[in-house]
Formats: sequence, structure tokens, C-alpha cells
Amino acid sequence: MKNYTTLSSIKLDLLSNETSCSSLVSYYLKQIEINKHLNAFLEVFSGEAIRAAELIDEKIKAKTAGKLAGMVIGIKDVICYKDHKVSASSKILEGFVSLYTSTVVARLLKEDAIIIGRLNCDEFAMGSSNEKSAFGKVLNPIDNKRVPGGSSGGCVTAVAANLCLAAIGTDTGGSIRQPASFAGVVGLKPTYGRVSRYGVIAYASSFDQVGPITQSVEDAALILEVISGKDEFDSTLSSKSVEEYSKKLDFTEKVNVAVFKDCIEHKGLNTEVKEKLIQTIELLKSEGHSVEIVDFPYIDYLVPTYYVLTTAEASSNLSRYDGIHYGYRSKNAVDLESTYKLSRTEGFGTEVKRRIMLGTFVLSAGYYDAYYSKGQKVRRIIKNKTQEILNKYDFILLPSTPNSAFKFGQNDADPIAMYLEDIFTVQANITGLPAISLPLGKKTDGLPFGIQLMGKAFDESRLLAFSNYLMNKS
Repeated sequence: MKNYTTLSSIKLDLLSNETSCSSLVSYYLKQIEINKHLNAFLEVFSGEAIRAAELIDEKIKAKTAGKLAGMVIGIKDVICYKDHKVSASSKILEGFVSLYTSTVVARLLKEDAIIIGRLNCDEFAMGSSNEKSAFGKVLNPIDNKRVPGGSSGGCVTAVAANLCLAAIGTDTGGSIRQPASFAGVVGLKPTYGRVSRYGVIAYASSFDQVGPITQSVEDAALILEVISGKDEFDSTLSSKSVEEYSKKLDFTEKVNVAVFKDCIEHKGLNTEVKEKLIQTIELLKSEGHSVEIVDFPYIDYLVPTYYVLTTAEASSNLSRYDGIHYGYRSKNAVDLESTYKLSRTEGFGTEVKRRIMLGTFVLSAGYYDAYYSKGQKVRRIIKNKTQEILNKYDFILLPSTPNSAFKFGQNDADPIAMYLEDIFTVQANITGLPAISLPLGKKTDGLPFGIQLMGKAFDESRLLAFSNYLMNKS
């Protein structure tokens, strides 16, 4: 079986009878078994995927198959799929079976994608390393001693290790783009309000966004095209029409690109990542594009603003997991109060409890104005400044991550060091803008890293086209 990297190459072989959906599923199931030490999958839908493949093979013969026929895809364990388990990689939801299907999954199935399993992640999508899952850490397939990034670590490992063609993750502060950078794949965070969050377990509702993880920009464009658009179950969605992103990947125009001086000169930026960023700038200039270094004086305020606001939202969102309604209930509880206390204490992991407590603190009566209210004001300042830059420039070019993947345990003793892994990704979530990590870099030790592009709101069409252009030129 070929090592496919695009759906278009699969479709060519499907049409010429060189392969079938059934053969593809069998291949990926074998790959998953061979690589089970990576711990990417929490559950594999083997029998279901085989049956779906057989039905789609029949549809292909009848020429009635959907856009995603031949795409074998995994979903992050925060995305609901009716009659399937969903746990947010947390003990508190262990064994819980979803009562309904998320809009994203419904749209994938409608276009004949084959969902092969449920992918591991940091608990409740809170983490930058995938060391925080209640069901064990995920390994980076390039170097098993290093993290795959997080929180969508299972997603990127599955795609990078060829356990499925694509995956669907969530991005609250870089949870698609940061691990995509560490694993050398494409990770897209769409504009907030572009993709429905219905049926996606919430971390921070005004930041969360669903997006694809793929080996190519063309597949990211096609998946986004399928999962985007209005949904009566999500009132935060935009009514803007969805473009045919996959048919608009040619890019011939000359653009103006902004690069933050504070990014290039940031003391935490690895020298090889910096060199690649400068090489990319020079490449764009040589191709006739305008690239300018601009001031963005709020780099060091991004991570604090992000964590004040997201932990506050997490404190509210996770209050529903109380040991009463559903999920884990402590066996040591003797009354109502102990049921709440013990179920949450035993059910949640350390990082989730840390963020709940931080969020409760910043929302408390004595500190609301000092932290949460001020955080909202700073968010507006960041959004206004970013918009001011994008009024003049087409895209913002910056690193995806300060460095390549770090070793397991490296940041365990210092939560702040772990949080700073998101320094270049959180801006897109604070502002709600689309951003993509492209696998353009590789260090001398062989570890990959990404270069990131951020675009204008709901301008994914140009962002994807320019990304495809940059991938082809690099």
C-alpha cells in the first residue's frame, strides 16, 4: 500500500481500481496496531470503519460518493459522535457514551469520510504536550522521547505516523498549530465562527475552534469546505457563505506581509527557527512580495491575557462535571457535599484542577476587576492592534513555536514554561482570526518545526491559497 499524503492521490487510485476504501481501512488498521505504542488512539472503530468502507466502495462504483470518499479520518476525544464514547481524555468522563453527533462529524459522514477512531489529547484540551491525558501520554512519532505537542497530540501523531490520512482537532490557544509544528504536518485554525462547535466539549467557549490536521494544504482546504457554515445549533456561527476553498488554491497575486519585530528578536526563539523565518522572508521578497518588519508591542501580554480569560471560562464550563448528572462519581462520597468534592478531586487531573482554581480566582468578587475585567480590556487592545496591522497587510508571518518538540518531563516543574510554548499561537485565538502552521522547517537534529501565517477574518480562501503557494516554493 502506498503512503498516501493527499486525498486526490487516493481518488486517482480508487478510480483506476488500484486500491479500494476497504483496502485503505485495512492498511490503516494494521498501521494503528503496529504503532499502538504511540498511544495516539483511545479507541479504534475497526468493525464500523470496515463496514463504512464497503458501503463507500459501492457508492464509488455507482458514482454517488461524496467529496471525502476515500478519506480515513480520526477525531479528537472532545468531539461527540452518537453511540460512541467521548471522555475529553479525563477520568471524570471515562465510559461516557455520547447521546448525539456533533455537527462536524455529521458533515464529514455526509460526504463519506470514514471515521476510524477516537484520538488521545490533553485532558479537556488543556495542555501543550499531551502529557496530561488520564489515559497516558502520546509519543512523538519522529522521536519517541519527545512530546507531540498538545492538546491535539493524538491527532498529529496519527497523521504524521500514517495511521489515518487526516484528523479533526480543536484549537483554543494553539492546540492544533503547536503540535502540527512539532510533528511536521499542516494544522489549520479557522476564524472563530467559521466551524460549528455544537457537540464539541468546551474548554473556553469564546476561544475554542475546530479545525483539520493534514499532510497537505489541499486536504485542509477540502475538509474546511465540508465542515464550515451555518448551523442552527450554534448561535456564534457566522452567516457568511462558505467558499470552495479546495478549488481556489492557485495563488498568483503579490502580497504585503507583516513580520513582528518582537517575534524575530524574542529571546526565547531558537536560532534555527529564527534562521528559517528569515529565509522565508527573503524567499518572499525574491518572489516580488513586500515583507515589512512591524512593531507589535503586546507579545509579552498575549499569554497572560489568554490564561486569565480561558481559565475563567473553563471554571464556568467545567462546573457541570459534578459527580451528580453523569460521569465519574467517587465511591467514597457519603453525602451531597462529599460527592461534589471527592468526585471532582478524584476525577480531574492536576492541570485541569489548576486551571479551574485559577479561573475561579480571577472570577471571584475581590479580583474580578483586577484580572478578568482587565483581561477583557487587554483582549480588545490586542484585537484592535492586530486589525490595524491587517488593514495594511494581507498576512502576518511568524513562527508556530519557539522551538521544536521538547523532551517528556522537561517543563513539568514549571507550568509557566509550559504555558509559554503557546506564545506565538494564542494571538489568533484572542483575536478570533484564522491561522495555519506549515511544516516548512527542520533543525539540524532532524526535528521539524512550523512557520505560521495569520490572515484576515473569514479570509481562509486566500490564507489557504497563499499557504499552498508557500509550501510549493519552500
